[in-house]
Amino acid sequence: MNTLEQDFEQMVRKHRSTIYTVCFMFSKDSDEVNDLFQEVLINLWRGFRDFKGESRPATWIWRVSFNTCISQERKKKRTASIPLDMGIDLFNDRDEDTRQIQMLYQRIHQLKPFDRAIVLLWLEGMPYEEIAAIVGITVKNVSVHLYRIKEELKKMSNQ
Repeated sequence: MNTLEQDFEQMVRKHRSTIYTVCFMFSKDSDEVNDLFQEVLINLWRGFRDFKGESRPATWIWRVSFNTCISQERKKKRTASIPLDMGIDLFNDRDEDTRQIQMLYQRIHQLKPFDRAIVLLWLEGMPYEEIAAIVGITVKNVSVHLYRIKEELKKMSNQ
């Protein structure tokens, strides 16, 4: 294995839960999440050699993951794939904390894909500046979007 492949493998290992989380936000089906994960890996590999480090690797990974999932959401074409084991299964865990997380994810999944991405990044503790860089809007717009998203989620909890 050459150095480029080793660096890529190390990056994926370090950020796999982030990639998986983004994929999970775009699907309720574990097979589809695995398909999305694979698509993200393909796109990361394609761009890995050209990544110049102008942003943090984590920011680049978020952006590629987000854009890949948005593109797949638009296409909604499923292709045959070989499942990868992600090492975690958010679909089958049944303790109280997990149920609350699943309820939150179900509500978030009802949001538009762009809003889903913003709230996901915010929940991951990213600063507004980095969220803005990933999704391609201004910091002020991040703040406005988050306010509206929170209001929308509150309305969902009252239904």
